[in-house]
Amino acid sequence: MQLNSAFENISMRRQFAVDWLMHAQDATLDGGFSYGYYFRGVPFTRMKFGWRESYIETTGYIAEAFFDLAARGQDESYGARALRAANWLLTRQNEDGSFSNDRYARNEGIVFDTGQVLFGLVAAFKHTDKEEYLTAARRAADWLLQKLDPDGAWRRNTHNSCVHTYNTRTAWAVLELNRVYPNSNYELAARKNLDWALTQLNDTDLFENCGFTPGDSAFTHTIAYAIRGLLEGSLNLGDQNYLDAAQRAARRVAGYLRKDGFLPGDINENGGANTRYACLTGNCQMAIIWYKLFEETGDRFWLECADAALSFALHHQNTGSKNQGVRGALAGSYPFWGKYTPLAYPNWATKFLLEALLQKEALILREQN
Repeated sequence: MQLNSAFENISMRRQFAVDWLMHAQDATLDGGFSYGYYFRGVPFTRMKFGWRESYIETTGYIAEAFFDLAARGQDESYGARALRAANWLLTRQNEDGSFSNDRYARNEGIVFDTGQVLFGLVAAFKHTDKEEYLTAARRAADWLLQKLDPDGAWRRNTHNSCVHTYNTRTAWAVLELNRVYPNSNYELAARKNLDWALTQLNDTDLFENCGFTPGDSAFTHTIAYAIRGLLEGSLNLGDQNYLDAAQRAARRVAGYLRKDGFLPGDINENGGANTRYACLTGNCQMAIIWYKLFEETGDRFWLECADAALSFALHHQNTGSKNQGVRGALAGSYPFWGKYTPLAYPNWATKFLLEALLQKEALILREQN
């Protein structure tokens, strides 16, 4: 009975998240997913209060999430929504194969953004078997390989023009393409980046160069990106070194986890943590990582961490508002005015909440059977 009740609650929360993401897509005219719902007009003054324009980067991996929902047989309309998003992304690909963020420089590709769109293009090809999505994915990956430095780091065409360890998530995207279109160059490039990332894990089991600018503390959001890329790389390639590094970093972050599931919003390379707020996106991403580590190792320590982190996020999911811009969504920070995406409900926070909830649903079903 308790398992049934828990499953019903998780499923209800998952549907709240899905419904909000659909509103985020319907709020745009092009088929992409809105950045989110904002209660501020700055620092991006040309962006309005309320729903904002479509976000190329996150539309890529949200499309992948909706293809996944369609594959689970939950609703045929999810696949149609994902295709709308993927078709819009095709129109936004630059001539060189990259993807940009118009907030910074139109038609100038960004490595991370291109990697995240790659997830959506690969998922679209897997869903439809249409060559146009594979061609776009290959063009994106080929551009990424051109930008990779000999030591395995991406330093060119990066956010704020500096190196980011969290581009392991971009390497993971290249490996996803390699699954459907095997190419030794793709695997080699991904391995080079993941190997470079291993050199960024310092003596405190935290990553260097994981912030948005050199020397910055890293949000749990980007720390989780880095860990997830290594974890998925290990699962994809069967490389124990990547798994060991992912576990070291995941266990280090778990050391900051309070019993109520609160995680500090950002952590610096030396281990100093900002406990004034929680980055709710990071909570969800770490929950996903801990659930995956539980599935991989059977160690219930990871399950307990994941459940706590997800519970904290769910406590702050907005399920009571009549405003469709808010109902079902997860804010960037708790408190709402915290340092990470303040006064806003960014689409990626709810996307990662959805992914964590789907993992929890699967675990509950496994326990029931």
